[in-house]
Amino acid sequence: MNNIKKMVKKSGTSFFWSMRLLPSAKRNAMYTIYAFFRHIDDIVDGNAPTEEKIELLEAWRQELDNIYDKKVPTTDIGRKIYKNCMRFKLPKEEFIKMIDSISMDLPNPLQAPSLEKFNQYCRGVAGVPGNLSLRIFGCQDEELIEGLATSLGTALQITNILRDVKEDAMAQRLYIPEELLKRAGISSRDPLSVVVDKNLAIAREELAKIAEADYKRAFELLKRLDRPAARPVKAIAYIYRRYFDIMNNRGWEIISPKPYIGRFQKFCLALKAFMGR
Repeated sequence: MNNIKKMVKKSGTSFFWSMRLLPSAKRNAMYTIYAFFRHIDDIVDGNAPTEEKIELLEAWRQELDNIYDKKVPTTDIGRKIYKNCMRFKLPKEEFIKMIDSISMDLPNPLQAPSLEKFNQYCRGVAGVPGNLSLRIFGCQDEELIEGLATSLGTALQITNILRDVKEDAMAQRLYIPEELLKRAGISSRDPLSVVVDKNLAIAREELAKIAEADYKRAFELLKRLDRPAARPVKAIAYIYRRYFDIMNNRGWEIISPKPYIGRFQKFCLALKAFMGR
């Protein structure tokens, strides 16, 4: 378990600061979930041939079958999922939804998806972690879990997209929905062309409006969570909201440098959430 903890800390993920103040069992479950997501992400982002990536993802679907059929998992992460996470009754379909969504970048990276496809992508890559995390934190209200996971997950993922627009373009990825590009008067769908388009700021601002609405809804839903479950969710929401506010305040025409929050500031935001403020 220490190896997974070190991996999470070394990655610099903001989620580390919402995890580290949890009780041991929940913290270990969260570290394991993060390790799984990171592993799947690394498969898709890696340099292996597309066919091999697809085979690896299919192998993970089989591994999830093993875990949920109470067979012996064949991977280290699979064994840790079985050991650390199953006590929290996590739905198998959420893990599958995550694999399906991240697989949208195969065989080719996403470029200007429709809003419908964009929402599906956000629900899988960001809503799934929220859905599973809320269950680990102790929430049992299915309607609240779905509403909060979807709204906050979308807000967090849009924040990532707005923050990483230049980096994504270099990797031939363009996550800004096609409808928003059209609204901004951007005709090209080539990521490297879009990232230097004079109207990019308009498209980014339109996407930011969606995130703003989702943040607002998420913070309203957070009021319905009991305090122990709300604390770690607030921690990650505060950190990502700070990234969002930095970009919003400086203007959406600025794409670099990426907004930066130091470790001490992240810890302070996490502490603020755990202190109930």
